[in-house]
Amino acid sequence: MNRPVVVIIDYYTDSLIIADYGNRRVMRWPRRNAQTGEILISNVQCSGLALGSNGELYVADDEKDEVQRWKIGDSEGVLVAGGNERGDQLNQLNQPRYIFVDEHDSIYISDYSNHRVVKWTKGAREGTIVAGGHGYGNSLTQLNRPNGIFVDQFESIFVADSWNNRVVRWLKGSNKGEILVGGNGEGNQSNQFNIPVDLSFDEDNNLYIVEYGNHRVQKFSSIEL
Repeated sequence: MNRPVVVIIDYYTDSLIIADYGNRRVMRWPRRNAQTGEILISNVQCSGLALGSNGELYVADDEKDEVQRWKIGDSEGVLVAGGNERGDQLNQLNQPRYIFVDEHDSIYISDYSNHRVVKWTKGAREGTIVAGGHGYGNSLTQLNRPNGIFVDQFESIFVADSWNNRVVRWLKGSNKGEILVGGNGEGNQSNQFNIPVDLSFDEDNNLYIVEYGNHRVQKFSSIEL
């Protein structure tokens, strides 16, 4: 591989699906006894992956500024977000990165260079800004190069706000976020980050954060959702 950037587990096929960014392809590797993988999608600058409730694969392309939905075995995907050239209008994206798909097949996208998170409901022709969208900055109404995102059952949005070195939470319908962890400047102390790029929760609400600049993963115990 060449610069793999995202990996997700496909429990339907008991395999790993990997964005092999440098090779412009999406790969699938069996989780057990794998010696080689298979190419699922070619000629795609894949920067984000997610699985839908029925096993569909959602692929963010930060070169075409769009998200497509693929059914395994299809020869081409279906455009579900962006695809109207690069820009900051509601029907456009600018370097989409991480994707989260909820149970209604609504798509949440970290719109990296637009400094916002947008939500595209199923079949929509444009998105809705659900976090950020006020230019880059470090106020509670702003984001600065958002990456990893997670959405809980209350539609609260958790964002790895990379260049602000913090993780923020935006409650449903709120016009500003709140700092969950970080926000204490760039550094390597336990209350600081250096470019957090992804996040995940386990079943006990422990929060795990991947830090690019500090070459580490931090765990924050029992976050109240």
